[in-house]
Amino acid sequence: MKFTLSWLKSHLDTSATLDEILYALTDLGLEVEGVENPAEKLGAFTIGKVLTAEKHPDADKLNVCTVATDDGELQIICGAPNARAGITVVVAKPGTYVPGIDITINVGKIRGIESYGMMCSEREMELSDEHNGIIELPSGEVGQKFTDWLAENDPAKVDPVIEIAITPNRPDALGVRGIALDLAARGLGTLKPAPVTPVAGTFPSPITVSIDDDAREGCPVFYGRVIKGVKNGPSPAWLQDYLRAIGLRPISALVDITNFFTYDRNRPLHVFDADKVAGNLRVHAAQGGETLVALDEKEYTLQPGMTVISDDNGVESIAGVMGGLPSGCTDETTNVFLEAAFFDTVRTALTGRALKINSDARYRFERGIDPAWTPEGLEAATQMILDLCGGEASEVVMAGELPDHSRAYKLDTDRCQSLVGMEIPAETQRATLEALGFVMEGDMAHVPSWRPDVLGEADLVEEVARMASLTKLVGKPLPRMTTDVPKQILTPMQKRESIGRRTAASLGYNECVTYSFIDGKQAALFGGGTDATRLENPISSEMSHMRPDLLPGLLAAASRNQARGFNDLALFECGPAFHGGEPGEQHTQISGILVGRTGPKDTHGASRPVDVYDAKADVEAILSAIGAPAKVQIMRDTAEWFHPGRSGRICLGPKKTLAVFGELHPKVLDAMDVKGPAVAFTIWPAEIPLPRKAATTRPALKVSDLQAVERDFAFVVDANVEALTLVNAAAGADKALIEEVRVFDEFIGGSLGEGKKSLAITVRIQPTETTLKEKDLEAISTKIVEKVQKATGATLRG
Repeated sequence: MKFTLSWLKSHLDTSATLDEILYALTDLGLEVEGVENPAEKLGAFTIGKVLTAEKHPDADKLNVCTVATDDGELQIICGAPNARAGITVVVAKPGTYVPGIDITINVGKIRGIESYGMMCSEREMELSDEHNGIIELPSGEVGQKFTDWLAENDPAKVDPVIEIAITPNRPDALGVRGIALDLAARGLGTLKPAPVTPVAGTFPSPITVSIDDDAREGCPVFYGRVIKGVKNGPSPAWLQDYLRAIGLRPISALVDITNFFTYDRNRPLHVFDADKVAGNLRVHAAQGGETLVALDEKEYTLQPGMTVISDDNGVESIAGVMGGLPSGCTDETTNVFLEAAFFDTVRTALTGRALKINSDARYRFERGIDPAWTPEGLEAATQMILDLCGGEASEVVMAGELPDHSRAYKLDTDRCQSLVGMEIPAETQRATLEALGFVMEGDMAHVPSWRPDVLGEADLVEEVARMASLTKLVGKPLPRMTTDVPKQILTPMQKRESIGRRTAASLGYNECVTYSFIDGKQAALFGGGTDATRLENPISSEMSHMRPDLLPGLLAAASRNQARGFNDLALFECGPAFHGGEPGEQHTQISGILVGRTGPKDTHGASRPVDVYDAKADVEAILSAIGAPAKVQIMRDTAEWFHPGRSGRICLGPKKTLAVFGELHPKVLDAMDVKGPAVAFTIWPAEIPLPRKAATTRPALKVSDLQAVERDFAFVVDANVEALTLVNAAAGADKALIEEVRVFDEFIGGSLGEGKKSLAITVRIQPTETTLKEKDLEAISTKIVEKVQKATGATLRG
């Protein structure tokens, strides 16, 4: 939205400076996007008077002039044909920047004679394209600033142009008077009265209007009248200056008047050449297929349901969007039909979007105009046409009825503190709303017709706070809920996720954030891809299902990196995976992958392919950091996307799985286009038991002062017996005294025969109360042998 300062002051009586107005506009929510102030670039130019003008001795077309300025008499060489003694001119002294020729004036010599300045033409000052001679002013005092002279004699040339951004909820600010109303309510001046006096018609309108039933929603009301005997021609200078300043090209008085009210009062209007209208005008819905050459000289094909205005010959105007060229006004127009109607916002937007027409009328109708000013807009425009073009107005014809947008909301003055955090007296709140055009009846605020954005009690508070300025809002800390140490805010799960992220990052992994949607085939590789997790409206065919695991996204990221030459990767992600499509059917995971080698090639052999034990070490480090128990079991029955012989499941029992780790199955890597080796892990933080006591301090350190004893055992078992089964059996012989069991040797072949192997373990026994005697140790050893034999069928190796 563009307007000039003088245009604003035609509605606002103010002594505020331009900077004060600009600050207030932005503070009120009408953000200033740009200001063009011609006076800034002309501020250094002053008025001078040519005292003498003599021919240059070495140039026929140059004159050596003596010019009286505020710095005394200066010698200036000028080549303009109208340079002569006695004229009043505009002088650029040394050091002045001339915008039209993009130079800064310096003292210089021209054909051997010094020149101490320049006398300027209008083009050199970017005032117009005139450059046949220097400016001759009809008045002005020597030394007077040229901008001051322009402000008094030709103010349009130094009128600042302001451009503000309009949010969709503020259509009232699409008119200069609406902006002036906001500034007046802020206290930057007084809104000038702008009464509209109805123009009495002297004859019945020969053109009538009607609205079909199928168009009453798109056009609730239509006003119009004929004005005969007008003389269309150029509009007055003040109107042309307004329009040029905001980027509009003056066309003719009739068209310029409609453009003026579009910007001045947010009231789009249209004038038909009445002699080109066949019969009467009818507002109706288009049947589809009709064509119209609009005012932009383009032909449009209408779609069914579009609101249009037709005469007996066919469609003459697209309602609320653009008029038609056949019935448009020209310089020969003598009789016009002036239209002021109210069109539906949604229908106008749909029509303009479908036809790809962006017009000032559409821009305003689709955001909402003041319905109550529809008849007044007709009267105001009629009076201006009569004043500028002459003529005689008919009686007003009308179809439909004005839509009733009246509404009122209760002003709760206490809500300003609770909603905004500002303490504003109740009297000030009421006065603010009244200044904005609200009508107060007790505590009820009746919303003005030009404010479609006010739709509730909270909007009243917003208006009050906006006028009071949110810059006055002072931040205040929230009161403490307790006087002692505040309770923790994060839940245990949130803390685990945060710790898991930090730990994985500290281990050298890079965090990824991937889509929760994956391809159905990829989901099927990881136990998903069912109808329960299928999306009804996927954003692409490659994102058709909710992910059952985090690994597909990480492997896809690895594939993209490998395609770009990055082969050694360490990636992790923390986020939800989905085992169903209903609320709550999701679980949080921490997953990571290692691909390639452990490091770059090295002469000392430090670089090697990643293996299952790299994943095991990292998953154990993360589990320890987030508080998992130290004593866990590792089972070998993992998911089918892991390698069956090179993976493990960390659990607290057969059904309590904390994590899984291992090498990924070759068929999965092939399907995901990942070049191995690749190992991975997945942790379920919610499966880790919470501590029984939520203490903020560590428990006391328990250290036994008794000497620990270690005993070695060697068992002969079948070759398919897992070492973990044997270790768990030995550890369960006496959970109170046995502190640790570990395998230290494995022997296969030799005298053991086919299908047998020997596993040697060390059992660490830690007394707690008294020193163990030999018979106690023998009893524990016997229990260990019995437990192992029962669990694995082993025999003690002799």
